[in-house]
Amino acid sequence: MEEIKFKQIVKVGCGIDVHQHLITASIRKGNNDDDVETREFTAYTSSLTSLRDWCKDAGVTHIAMESTGIYWKPVFNVLEEDFEILLVNARHVKNVPGHKTDPKDSRWLSKLLLSGLLKGSFIPPRDIRELRDLVRYRKKVIAQKAADKNRIIKTLEDGNIKLSSVLTNVDGSTGTKIVDKMIEGVTNIDELMKFYHGKIKVDKSEFRLALEGHLTAHHRLMLQILKDSISDKERQIKRLDAEIEKASKAYKVEIGLLQSIPGVGKDSAITIISETGVDMDKFPNEHHLSSWSGMSPGNNESGGKKKRQEQFMVTRTFRAH
Repeated sequence: MEEIKFKQIVKVGCGIDVHQHLITASIRKGNNDDDVETREFTAYTSSLTSLRDWCKDAGVTHIAMESTGIYWKPVFNVLEEDFEILLVNARHVKNVPGHKTDPKDSRWLSKLLLSGLLKGSFIPPRDIRELRDLVRYRKKVIAQKAADKNRIIKTLEDGNIKLSSVLTNVDGSTGTKIVDKMIEGVTNIDELMKFYHGKIKVDKSEFRLALEGHLTAHHRLMLQILKDSISDKERQIKRLDAEIEKASKAYKVEIGLLQSIPGVGKDSAITIISETGVDMDKFPNEHHLSSWSGMSPGNNESGGKKKRQEQFMVTRTFRAH
């Protein structure tokens, strides 16, 4: 089978095959195999710096590499300031005809790069990526805090304390005071009934029944550990909030524009920016943005008729600015 020849668009390019411990790079200056040089590097920073210097000395302007797990990120961080980098989807590489071996091969990537046949994925600038890390981790910590609160309820239930049946929020003021007393070892129901007040929906007799249980030393230990864990999470969230506020200060105008959308508050606006950035020219239209964000609706067809669903129109809000 005759090898397909592609028209050269990029003068000097580099294709990089990224693995956890090994980086294979091919610098190509033309369509022939004599115009390509391949070298191997480790994933250590000193070796990646050598890769960068080699590319600079060879006059490389564009680099292409596949989005392999998280292993592409440190490579990207070292190279992004000196080259235009295309992070490509493996499907796009495989869909190009004319290759007879492994589509992940760095030499093949370099050939496609020079021919202009690769489409890079959107990668936000560094400050947006750092904001994204903060926002995503804050969400994770909030989920962990909620899990600890649920485990407190399970621990109380294990001791047959039915606070969740008589209080709307076990982690509210009344529930917190009662749990604190139980952790201290207070078992006298009359002492615990002092926290009953008129806003509680059940009567005193039912509330008293809910407090009658059997908390062991192990239950009290678990409750204390969980409360300490929640306090730690609250400190983390407070610190993350401060860092997110600092990191998003440069996007005050964009945050305000997003908040003009019904149902979008400040936290949601910051989350959107942390995921999409603010340069909507990176997306041809709102459909591409919706698809990239994982919010594109599926086909809704009935009786041969497709029903259109509204998509998130963030692009128009930003472009109006």
